[in-house]
Amino acid sequence: MRDEALEIPNPESVSDHNPIGWGGKTLLEMYNESARLLEETGHCYGLETLEFKESEPIHYEKLFARIRGSVVDSREIAKRIAASPIVEETGELCFALYTPEGDSIAMSIGIIVHVHTMSGAIQHMVRNDYESNPGIKHGDIFVNNDPQISNVHCGDIQTIVPIFWEEELVGWAAAVTHEYDIGATTPGSNAVGPINRLEDGIDLPAIRCGENDTFFGDYRDRCKKAVRTPLFWELDEKTRLTGCHLTRDMVLDVIADEGIEVYKKFIREVVEEGRRSFQGRVRDYLVPGKYRSPAFIDYQFSGEKSLPAMAAIDGVLHVPLKVTVHGDGKFETAFQGANEWGWHSFNCSPSAIHGSFWVVFSQTIMVNDKVNDGAYYATILDAPKGSWIDPDYPMTSHSDGWFVLVPAAIALTRAISRGFQARGFVEEVIAGWGDGNYMQGGSDNPIDAMSVVSSMEPACVGAGGGVIQDGLDHASTSWFPTADMGEIEGWEAVEPMLYLGRRVKKNSCGFGRHRGGLGFDSLRMVWTENYNLQVIGEGAMFCHSGLFGGYPGGSGYRHNLHNTDLASRFENRQPYPVMDGDPDDSEITRLANGEPTLDNRGVTLPEPFKKYDLYNSFIRGGPGLGDPLLRKPADVQEDLDTDAISKRVAENVYGAVVNEKNG
Repeated sequence: MRDEALEIPNPESVSDHNPIGWGGKTLLEMYNESARLLEETGHCYGLETLEFKESEPIHYEKLFARIRGSVVDSREIAKRIAASPIVEETGELCFALYTPEGDSIAMSIGIIVHVHTMSGAIQHMVRNDYESNPGIKHGDIFVNNDPQISNVHCGDIQTIVPIFWEEELVGWAAAVTHEYDIGATTPGSNAVGPINRLEDGIDLPAIRCGENDTFFGDYRDRCKKAVRTPLFWELDEKTRLTGCHLTRDMVLDVIADEGIEVYKKFIREVVEEGRRSFQGRVRDYLVPGKYRSPAFIDYQFSGEKSLPAMAAIDGVLHVPLKVTVHGDGKFETAFQGANEWGWHSFNCSPSAIHGSFWVVFSQTIMVNDKVNDGAYYATILDAPKGSWIDPDYPMTSHSDGWFVLVPAAIALTRAISRGFQARGFVEEVIAGWGDGNYMQGGSDNPIDAMSVVSSMEPACVGAGGGVIQDGLDHASTSWFPTADMGEIEGWEAVEPMLYLGRRVKKNSCGFGRHRGGLGFDSLRMVWTENYNLQVIGEGAMFCHSGLFGGYPGGSGYRHNLHNTDLASRFENRQPYPVMDGDPDDSEITRLANGEPTLDNRGVTLPEPFKKYDLYNSFIRGGPGLGDPLLRKPADVQEDLDTDAISKRVAENVYGAVVNEKNG
């Protein structure tokens, strides 16, 4: 169902303007009418038949291919403007096209989580009558990063541009990039440390920030002064706006070629087709019933002296996911029993949950289908008010909602995989994904504000095992299908931390009949004085359980080394560590003297480091599938030969007898 429509209580108070909707209607009237038709008929826009698709199927598919291909092109062209390694190296951006009411039509590759979050931002503007105030016209630019309006976390910045044909609004072009820094109380893009909205960093609650295709000067100045990396911010803004304009130009070309009536009919039908297709695939692939798939993630803040008493606590966030697959293909998710919201950075919103689930759907149920908001209208979300999913307090922090969305997405994947297994589509089953350490940090020297660490290496974690094969090693993630960990040189170019090594991590996979994919270590040495760094990921608990008897991937921990002797080792050309490896026999402590920090705290606030200190970042392996005792001896032997597992694991987990000949 649509979000609740907002009727204007006093029409006489609305400023006089010519409506920009279709047929002399306002956008709000169009929005309310489509909501009514969906409620009355069960079909998007009341379309009980797909006339265009059925009468001209080849024309229809060619038109979608043209539109979707152009949106992908917009991303690839605009991406070249960016300088941030998160956007340029990792590819953390996407572009999409929307109907006047805010329903997504087509989307590029990239962070597909935003297929509906940008819908929500547009619908917020429609429901709150932006048409009257501040007004919507050709050349306007809007921006949003507010999760309480519609977003995942504050670090994802949305740019939204209206598209007009003559005097009518025919849609919106929208783009999102994951920013390198958002000016929060702690540096980075996934800020952990804020405990309320006032500390979350730059606040852009669906505001009009430009006209005549140009950003307002005061808006640009405000943003430059609000973040630690103004150059990255400015180039990412240009990236988003360029892609939106490319998408807008494409739409105008399509309308010129096809005619406005054909375009209007097409964008309506493609959303309704998405709804029907999603329900049809759910009916075909999943067995109706209820699937319970809980998940957990912990944080340990009781020792953090910088936090007030209500925030300096240890906690566990509970994801009590229950999936109901209805016989008609409706897909329902419920979180009854979730914790209440908290004084931490990990609160979410319903739009964030929808976004994380969309990424899972696009990698499971909808892998060969059109990804748009049609599927949204085939789903039901039960998010308890007052929980971390939907806080009832307006000042909650949302700067790192991803912290709990990752276990939620992996829990959904396990539920869907059980449905695949029950229906017999065993090749589609996956145990989930691992996760990683989203290391962040920055200088405490205000003159060195550009020096920020905001690693997105967890874009390449180990994937979960399947029914017929092992999981992919360090090549996938739950939230980013087209993952890339980024080049070492790209990160080093902007971060004062040298890589001593990036190595595959033995034993990091979840064990099982088919093991999960392996994770990796990134061992980095601080190359500046007075630097602050954080560990951000799961710690004492694992958030990615195995499936059908498989083990989870390795849980998180931190292993750093302070006051090392590396300077003298380099001077004397002595061996130095390039990875952590097995913490019980770590290269960090074996090949460098210093003061180690080794514990199971997976998330911390910024801690001081200095030159030659070591920071190890562990990117997790994926969960396993099936009883490890059923793993084929030949597969265990191959794992030993390729150094994927140790002799200890082969003997204690798989029950293998390892001797000198076969070990």
